[in-house]
Amino acid sequence: MLGGPGPEGRGRAAMCVWGRSGAACGAGAEVVRAGLWKAEMAKLLQPPPKFLPEEWHIANKNQYHRAEAQRSRSERLVAESQRLVDEIEKTTRKSQSDVNKKLEQRLEEVRFWKKELDDKLEQLVYTTEDLLTYQTRLQNALESLKEPLHITQMCLEYRDKRIGIDLVHDEVEQELLREAEVIHGVMALLTRTLDEVTEQIRLNRSAKYNLEKDLKDKFVALTIDDVCFSLNNNSPGIYYSDSVVRVEPHSVSLEDWLDFSNTNVEKANRQRNNSLALKALVDRILSQTADDLRRQCDMVDTAFQMGLKETKAARDQLAAHLAKAPFTPVPAQRFWSY
Repeated sequence: MLGGPGPEGRGRAAMCVWGRSGAACGAGAEVVRAGLWKAEMAKLLQPPPKFLPEEWHIANKNQYHRAEAQRSRSERLVAESQRLVDEIEKTTRKSQSDVNKKLEQRLEEVRFWKKELDDKLEQLVYTTEDLLTYQTRLQNALESLKEPLHITQMCLEYRDKRIGIDLVHDEVEQELLREAEVIHGVMALLTRTLDEVTEQIRLNRSAKYNLEKDLKDKFVALTIDDVCFSLNNNSPGIYYSDSVVRVEPHSVSLEDWLDFSNTNVEKANRQRNNSLALKALVDRILSQTADDLRRQCDMVDTAFQMGLKETKAARDQLAAHLAKAPFTPVPAQRFWSY
């Protein structure tokens, strides 16, 4: 026989595996497995073990202590979580308050620069309009000089038709030549001044373009910051976004932002001051050239009057001598001899 399921039986079963034929060993293994299964089923059918009251109390006490420890840890975790929530809420409210103050300061700065740009733009526009008026005055002044120059040149041409000894370089001709020179000089001066006024108008328009572009950017920034300043925790459509905290690659610093607007304001001031100085210069030039032309015109008129007086006196003197001279007929043959 193979024996029971004990060590001795297992040893004999092993001997059967190595010492007997395959069929006999297979049958013995089935018997062993059946015995093991019955032993396990017997254990399962046995009633559970019973504990003593002392063991029950100890088990309950241990379970109570474990539950108490878990509850304490939970309470500490809840308290720590609440502390973190309160701290984060306090930090968040402080950060929101700081941001609101900075936004308010930013709005004040943008409004200040916007007003500065508005004022400079308005002043520059008025100054440019005045320069356009001065440009028209210079153009009209140049146009009005063409006729006096033409008259002076005609007078010189007519006086060149004098005959004989009367073709004299007298004071009248000198004053006429001086008048033509004065007119040419005045025209050259007015042309240069007109070019300066035209260039100043171009510079004013360039500064005006920069002011308008800066004003447009300030208006956009002011609109955005106004919306941001009006937002709060109860505003609709508020959600967290990771990308809003990054710095844009093309953004500028506060110093660059201030320098940009300040440069535009200074450029507008400089062009406005240059325009005012140029307007004063144009007034002086127009007044001075008008006086010079009027003075030279008076000199020409005086020379003409003196020349006419001298010519008339010479003519009257010759006429008087002619009247006193005896009349002698010329023989006809003298003319025939030619």
